[in-house]
Amino acid sequence: MIFIKNNQKTIKVDTRKLKKECQIVLDTLNYSDFDVSIVLTTNKQIHVLNKKFRDKDKPTDILSFPFYPNLKAGERIVAIEEDDKNLGDLIIAPQYVLDTLHEWGHTFEERMRILLIHGICHLLGYDHIEDADYAVMKKEEERLLKELKTNA
Repeated sequence: MIFIKNNQKTIKVDTRKLKKECQIVLDTLNYSDFDVSIVLTTNKQIHVLNKKFRDKDKPTDILSFPFYPNLKAGERIVAIEEDDKNLGDLIIAPQYVLDTLHEWGHTFEERMRILLIHGICHLLGYDHIEDADYAVMKKEEERLLKELKTNA
């Protein structure tokens, strides 16, 4: 199940569309029956979380908190119990996304879609710390984005 909580009121976000797109990504990944929580928050709150969990004293667009933090990219989750069918939590700051659109050349909706995929990839063990890891993650993001555009 996909849970979305909108804790910010400044930027209008189509949460039904976000949920639908998240489900398409989960279906594509064969994690259709896994849970993902998405919290839409303020720049101030994501700044606090970014400082606390990443030691970065600034706001950001998205934070990912995987349920399986030791999962390696491409590794398959085998859930033993129903409660184990959880990928994790995504925290997104729509105001930050809007404020930085000029850096990306996307519409707000396109950027939110890209961030959703990026965050889900992080929940599945992908990262972009090393160039080789970035290349693997980027390829998976592009595959998922193409699939999402086809099925949305």
